[in-house]
Amino acid sequence: MHILFLSCLKATELIEKKLHFKLSYTERLQLKVHKMMCDACRMYEKQSDFLEKGIEHQQKADLEEIDIEKLKKEIHLHLHHH
Repeated sequence: MHILFLSCLKATELIEKKLHFKLSYTERLQLKVHKMMCDACRMYEKQSDFLEKGIEHQQKADLEEIDIEKLKKEIHLHLHHH
C-alpha cells in the first residue's frame, strides 16, 4: 500500500490522536488525503470533535459547580462566625 493511503481504522486512530497530541507532518498529510476520499471519516471527525467539545464543556461546568458549592460553604461559615 502506498505511504499516503490509510485504512479507515488508521485514519480514525489519527483523528483521535489529533485531539490530544500533535500529529507529525506525514500523519497530517496521510489523514488529509484519506479524508479527501472518505466521507465516513470526515463525518467521524466532525462527530468526534463535537463529542470532545461537549466533554470539555461538561468538565468546565462541573468545576464551576464545585467552586460555587465551596463559595457557599465559605459564606455560610463567615456569616456564622460574625
